[in-house]
Amino acid sequence: MQPSDLSTVEQRGCHGGTHGVYRHASAATGCEMTFSVFRPAGIERPPVLFYLSGLTCTWENATTKAGAQRYAAEHGIALVFPDTSPRGDDIADDDGWQLGQGAGFYLDATEKPWAPHFAMERYCAHELPDMVCEAFGFDTGRMGLTGHSMGGHGALTLAMRHPDRFRSVSGMAAIVAPSRVEWGQGALAAYLGDDPQAWAEHDACALVASRGWRHDILLDQGLADGFYAGLRPEWFAAACAEAKVPLTLRLHADYDHSYYFVQSVIGDHITWHAERLK
Repeated sequence: MQPSDLSTVEQRGCHGGTHGVYRHASAATGCEMTFSVFRPAGIERPPVLFYLSGLTCTWENATTKAGAQRYAAEHGIALVFPDTSPRGDDIADDDGWQLGQGAGFYLDATEKPWAPHFAMERYCAHELPDMVCEAFGFDTGRMGLTGHSMGGHGALTLAMRHPDRFRSVSGMAAIVAPSRVEWGQGALAAYLGDDPQAWAEHDACALVASRGWRHDILLDQGLADGFYAGLRPEWFAAACAEAKVPLTLRLHADYDHSYYFVQSVIGDHITWHAERLK
């Protein structure tokens, strides 16, 4: 059974289960949001993994390119693919690809013109999980986060900011230190103002130092990634070592930032989450 304001855009059979696209009016963002869900067959109250996508993406990129549903079906785990930002003609936007629609950074903006709608932390950490678990019968006590690029940033920061909600976290080519690289500082300043402490609350390296994480973390990174200089997974490895947080960091020669990389490692990530969410 679905909430009355949740409408079905489409549903298809997929790896023995069902993959659907849904739309609803979000109280957090103040606009209509679209997301997709893979539901494995024959399992009551399955655990659920939220996949957060990167800059310029929508829910559709990982849904169609990552190949995640096959592995989720094998492990009996549900998948939810949120959008990356609020959208619409009346929603603030920017001409660049690192800010505005498609670039919500999984935080709650405090600055104009973003604050009225850009509440992606509230949406992804509270509103959406509560709604999909109720609507589809997923287990709220067994939720995990993963993501690619900006989505890896969102997975790491939301997990550490909401450890009571999420039991497992991983990332692929994740942005781990946006407050320490120029383009990340620009986005954080636009959304949160000029306070570096506010930035640190949405920086994975700073958060693992200040809050830690009670479980382990998996991170994959391609060494042929053209964005590597702005990602710096070694900074996160050093922060985890200092905080005594177990991290598995896997570096892959010849792999770039694309979904060819994501689809090459997504099976390992789903297996990893399934083991921790059982």
